[in-house]
Amino acid sequence: MDTGCLVNKMMPGMNPRKMNQMMKKMGISQQEIDATEVIIRTPEHDIVITNPSVSKVNMMGQQTYQIVGEETIQERSDEQVEILDEDVKTVMDQTGVNADEAKKAIADHNGDLAEAILSFKE
Repeated sequence: MDTGCLVNKMMPGMNPRKMNQMMKKMGISQQEIDATEVIIRTPEHDIVITNPSVSKVNMMGQQTYQIVGEETIQERSDEQVEILDEDVKTVMDQTGVNADEAKKAIADHNGDLAEAILSFKE
């Protein structure tokens, strides 16, 4: 999407060429970003925007982003466990399972590698 398309969406009837000239005179530049998903994390949940149209606007050194797309809210668990690649490799080496199974076991056992490994031994 170019600036002209954005202008037409925001200000119908405005000449995109004149709008671009005005923006340039005011020191405003715009760049489209090829994004597939945008995630905004808040303390309570994630706002996930799929199929986004993302524009980065630079106005006199101040950068802002304009995002248009399909929004969904995903609740976040307070007990999210950070799963490191080396932990996944350790579980895989000890049990012979694939990476996805190892990650799931680590998450199910709140990051406790010993418990994750023992869960496959049973």
